[in-house]
Amino acid sequence: MKKALLINDMLNDFLLPGAPLEVPRGRDIVPSLKERINQARKERIPVIYICDSHSRDDEEFRHWPPHAVAGTDGARIIDELKPQSEDYIIEKTRYSGFYKTNLDSLLKRLGIEELIITGLMTNICILYTAVDAEIRGYSVIIPTDSVAELNEADGQFALSQMANVLRAKLI
Repeated sequence: MKKALLINDMLNDFLLPGAPLEVPRGRDIVPSLKERINQARKERIPVIYICDSHSRDDEEFRHWPPHAVAGTDGARIIDELKPQSEDYIIEKTRYSGFYKTNLDSLLKRLGIEELIITGLMTNICILYTAVDAEIRGYSVIIPTDSVAELNEADGQFALSQMANVLRAKLI
């Protein structure tokens, strides 16, 4: 089964100290993500970065502080996980990496059947991307050492939903 590694929202506005939507635990998963990215590249598994990229007046800012505004440093992928030329970048404006993006068409073009979904946040963007992946017929793997959230209980609930409802494989 052909796989792709999805790296979700590992952006300055989520990971730098004092960032608008700082997820402190997100910094803890950087080493495991580096390993997963390096392994994927060795195995020629496509690495796809899915990144918030909001307009300055995005309606999401009714619920969250302004973050990852397109063209700002806050919307950049952190230096430690910098993409390489062969990697793909998908910009999104909502929680799911599939919503109004070309992710599904890219995956189909690449012949992908299984997604390894990593990054931020377990109970929001990871969960909703996993739901949309399952609805579209992809197998989903969630490496628990490579996802993070603001609140551990919310993360555990999301992992339980992904495992027990979506039948995602937790590793």
